[in-house]
Amino acid sequence: MTADASNTPVPRDQLRVSHEERDAVVERLRDAAADGRLDIDELEDRVGRALTAKTYGELAPLTADLPGSAALAPVPPLVIKSGMQGASRTGRWKVPAKITAHGGMAGVRLDFTRVECALPEVEIEAYGEMAGVTIVVPEGWWVDSDDVDPGVGGLRNKTLHPETLRPGTPLLRVTGKGGMAGITIRYPNFLERRRLEKAKGQ
Repeated sequence: MTADASNTPVPRDQLRVSHEERDAVVERLRDAAADGRLDIDELEDRVGRALTAKTYGELAPLTADLPGSAALAPVPPLVIKSGMQGASRTGRWKVPAKITAHGGMAGVRLDFTRVECALPEVEIEAYGEMAGVTIVVPEGWWVDSDDVDPGVGGLRNKTLHPETLRPGTPLLRVTGKGGMAGITIRYPNFLERRRLEKAKGQ
């Protein structure tokens, strides 16, 4: 069966930016100039490019060398194995560009619902093995799981492809093998949503 081209995610650097995002970059450039990080010529050049930028690929390099950029503090790759007790990443945690998850005998759960991820793309290599891997994402995140080998346990991707990526949200590219128990990708369930609402109110 031929995949529908409309469901193929557009690379982050090719996505269109909004007026608000251009204005935010211009403001950051002006602050950098006020701090002495950019001279007048650099400021004028970058502001001009920011105002005419059409994609993230054109906009992001303009602030990449300024403090506060995600590139200045890369998070090392994460390898998570369940062992006999199970393993998870939940709550607020730092998301690296590469995650490898092994379901093992007790399962692995990766919960992205409370993270702040500045990366344009995150690669998740998941192996369901005997107990499976579950990936929970907020609505609006785009998950590409086309390259997963479902194995015996299968792949259950219950997320939808939004028309465009929301500013500040990454593209998750999931690869790997389902193994015996499979890989599940979904939004928060009812109880998880309740916990999220309580956490926001605190």
